[in-house]
Amino acid sequence: MPTADLTPEFLKATEAAAIAASKWKGLGDGKAADGAAVEAMREVFDSIPFDGRVAIGEGERDDAPMLWIGEPLGSKQGDPNAMSIDIAVDPLECTNHVASDLPNAMAVLAAGPRGTLLHAPDCYMDKIAGPAEISGVTSLEADVDYNIEGASNALGKRPEEMKVVVMDRPRHNELIRDLKNLGIKPILIGDGDITAALNAADPNSEIDMLMGIGAAPEGVITATALRGLGSSFEGRLVFKNDGHRERAEKMIDGDIERIWGRDELCSSDDSIFIGTGVCDGRTKGVEDIGDNGHRVSSEIIDVQSKNHYFSSTIV
Repeated sequence: MPTADLTPEFLKATEAAAIAASKWKGLGDGKAADGAAVEAMREVFDSIPFDGRVAIGEGERDDAPMLWIGEPLGSKQGDPNAMSIDIAVDPLECTNHVASDLPNAMAVLAAGPRGTLLHAPDCYMDKIAGPAEISGVTSLEADVDYNIEGASNALGKRPEEMKVVVMDRPRHNELIRDLKNLGIKPILIGDGDITAALNAADPNSEIDMLMGIGAAPEGVITATALRGLGSSFEGRLVFKNDGHRERAEKMIDGDIERIWGRDELCSSDDSIFIGTGVCDGRTKGVEDIGDNGHRVSSEIIDVQSKNHYFSSTIV
C-alpha cells in the first residue's frame, strides 16, 4: 500500500491544524496558535490507521506542546500489518506570521516509509534550493560568488538579475553582504523558507533561489516537496548547541556534518508533501464561512506520480 493512499487522511491532519491555528490570527499570541495546531493535528493523526513516527519535528519529548521527535502516531502502533510511516512535520510553519496575520503561514508535513526521511534533532540546516537547472552547478561547499555564477548561467540571467530569498536573521549578515556585492538585492523574509523554496522551484514564480540557514525539519519537508517537483535542494545540519550535536551522533550513521542531497533527506519516491494555508500566501488562508464551517486550501505533491495540485475544501 503506497504512502499516497493515506493522503486524504494526512490532509485532514493539516486542515485541522490550520483551522485551529487560524482562530489566533492577528491576536499576537503565536505560542497559543502553535499549541492549538499541535493538538488538532495530533488528534487526527491518532485516529488514522497506521503505525507512524515523528522522524523530525519541532523538539524533544519534554518540549510541550510540540509533536516531539520519535513520538508514535496512529491507531495501529505495533501492528505488523499496518503501514509503517515516518512523518516530518511542522504543525504551524511561520508561527509569528499567524500572531500578526502575515502571509504564508501553513500547517505542513511530509510522509514516507519508515527510515526514508532524515531522523535528526530539531537543529538548524544550511540550505540551497532552486529549479532543476541549478543542480550540479551550486553547492553548499562553494562560496556565494560560485553559486550565483553557476545558477545565473544555468538560468540565462546576469548575476544582478537573480532573485534570491534569505531569511532576515543576524546569522545571514555575511551572506546578505556577499549577495549585495554581486549587485543582488536579496529578498528578505521573516519566516517561511518552505514557501520560499517552493517558489524558487516554481517556473511561474519570480524567485530563483533560496539560500541560508533555517530549521532542519522544514529542510526535510522541503526536500520531499522538491523531490516531487524534480527541483534542486541541498542541506547541511547546523547545531544549536552540544546537546543537539550529541543527539545527532546517536541518531545518524556517519558524518553528521556532511552535505545531504535532496534524495538523501527524502530517500523514497513513495512519499508525499502536504501544506495547508493558515494565512494567505502561496496557498489561500483559512476562511471562516460561518455555519458552513471553514474553507481551507492546500498544496499537495505526490512524489511517486509527480502529481502536484492544489485543493480547496469546506470542513
